[in-house]
Formats: sequence, structure tokens, C-alpha cells
Amino acid sequence: MTRIRLRYVHGYIDRHGMPRFYFRRAGFKTVRLSGLPGSEQFLEAYQSALGAAPRMPIAPDRSPTGSVSAAIGGYFASAAFEGLADTSSRMRRRLLEHFRNEHGQKRIATLERRHIVAMMDAKAKTPGAARVFLSAIRCLMRYAVSVGLRADDPSAGIRIPKLKGDGFYTWSEQDIAAFEARHPVGTKARLAFALLLYSAQRRADVVRMGRQHITDGMLRVRQRKTGRTLAIPIHSELRAVLDAMPCESLTFLVTRTGRPFHPDRFTHWFADRCKEAGLPPRASVHGLRKAAARRLAEAGCSASVIASITGHASLREVQRYVAGADQMRLAVQGIEAIKGTRSG
Repeated sequence: MTRIRLRYVHGYIDRHGMPRFYFRRAGFKTVRLSGLPGSEQFLEAYQSALGAAPRMPIAPDRSPTGSVSAAIGGYFASAAFEGLADTSSRMRRRLLEHFRNEHGQKRIATLERRHIVAMMDAKAKTPGAARVFLSAIRCLMRYAVSVGLRADDPSAGIRIPKLKGDGFYTWSEQDIAAFEARHPVGTKARLAFALLLYSAQRRADVVRMGRQHITDGMLRVRQRKTGRTLAIPIHSELRAVLDAMPCESLTFLVTRTGRPFHPDRFTHWFADRCKEAGLPPRASVHGLRKAAARRLAEAGCSASVIASITGHASLREVQRYVAGADQMRLAVQGIEAIKGTRSG
């Protein structure tokens, strides 16, 4: 019988002879895990704690009242920050800690629009970084206004920088075929590929998927970024790949030591598998999510149908795939319509 070890889980028998289990992770609050190991109740509690264990609040009283440092500390301890997905909170914490290191002793009330614009201009060559920086500053300013540290939000009205191009590279059908040829069914690489392509989910959600998330032919996903719960029919190709792999862990994808992947480590591991398949460096994990949306659009699915699978909160991004597919279909119709005609 395979013995499964769960990371961060600690158990003991209390004075009444009852087993107790807790999720304990450095920098996070301890979470009581209900049920017994192996039960559906226990696995659900473990997955929830693994993906959204609340961080210990950071005391803001070490910094002068009214300073940028104190405002950031207070924001980190706020419900708004605690409600962020794990990946979003890590990124925002990193940005604001850097901002605190540079401007922590200044008064939050003296930050003006021109200061933020100047910081944005300094990031003009990296519009993606500028966008996430502006988002972090806006959230900080809204918190400062809500607790009376400021009377206004100086970031209001500042335009979000436009991204150059279409962002992440979307895998082509040639890329997909090349990866499948190099990594056959039965390999971990093919399993990761199939989960990404046929679920159309982000890496942070894919690395958490396991057999316990499949019921009645549906893959049930609670997205870490949006909090949305999705039920996605399992594609026959994904089913064939899953059936070819052993079931020995809580998650489909595990490291060499048998532990679930961290999203960043998974990205690097998958990039090596893409390199083995001879794919261009721009072929990434996220590009497969975009390829899934492209395929759905080319199959004639509406933006609403695509979003029901990908979980996009806004239809604007999804509509681009639909528009691209419509353009191709219309172009084909146009060329077909003029075949056989001659210029006079």
C-alpha cells in the first residue's frame, strides 16, 4: 500500500484519545484540518489550506504614524489584502516592500499624482511591470483613504499602460503536435500538457488538481486568482492521458520527491520539456491556456462559452479570440466566393 506524506501536516493524539491534524506553515496561521487522512472532508480542508492559508498579520506600529511604511504595514494586515489569491498577494507584497524600502519614511499624505506618473515613466520600457505597479499603488491609496491617512487617491485617472503585442505567445497547432510527438501518453510531461490544454486553467490551478477533483465526468476547479468554482467536462484526450498514469498522490503532478509542484518550479520544469520538444523559448505554460481559448473560438464557441471554461471574469480578453477566429472564417468565405472569377 502506498503511503502518502502531506506537506505541512502535523498530527497527534489528544488527551481524549482523539486524532488531531493541523496545517502548519512558516509565515501562515495554523489551520485545523477536519476529518481523517484520506477522507474527502480531510482532502478538501488540506487543499483549501494549501492554496489559501491566511498569512500572519504584519504589525504596522513599528513605523511612524502616517508614513508610507505604516500605511503599507496596515494594508498588509487588511481584509482587502488577505482576500487576494496567494500568487497575487506575493507579487503585490514584493512590489510594495520595494516601494517601502525607497519611500517608507515619507508621509503618505504627501504623495502626489506627479510622483506616481514619474515612477510609471521610469517603467515605460516594461509596460507589464508598470501595470502591476500602478495596480498595487492604487490599492494602497484606496486603503489609505479608507482609514483616513489621505483625503484623496492620487492614482485616480492615471491611464493604464498598453501592452505591446498580444502578451504571451499562443501555441500553434504545429507546436502542439511537436510536443505530443516528443512526449507520448504515459509520461509526466504529456500529463502536464493535457491538463493545461484541455482544462484551459492557469498553472496555479493545474498543479493543485487531483483525482478528488473529478466527479461524474467533470473536473471541478476553484480558481485561486478569481475564487470562481468551475465544472469542466473531461475531454476524451485528457481522459486517455489520466488513465495511463498511476494514482499515488493527492495531485496529478508531483516533483521527483513526490510533492506537489510550486507554480514557479512547475513553470521552469515545463519550459525544459518544451525545449526537449524543440519548441521556441516563447512557448510557455500560459501559452497553452491561450491555445485552448483559440481552439474554442475556432470551433465557433462564443465569448461566454469560452469564459465558462477558462473562468475569465471579463469577456473583453476572450472576445479577442472570437474576433480572430471570425476574421479567419470570413476571409476564407471571401476567397471562396471569388474563386473562378476573372478580371474583366
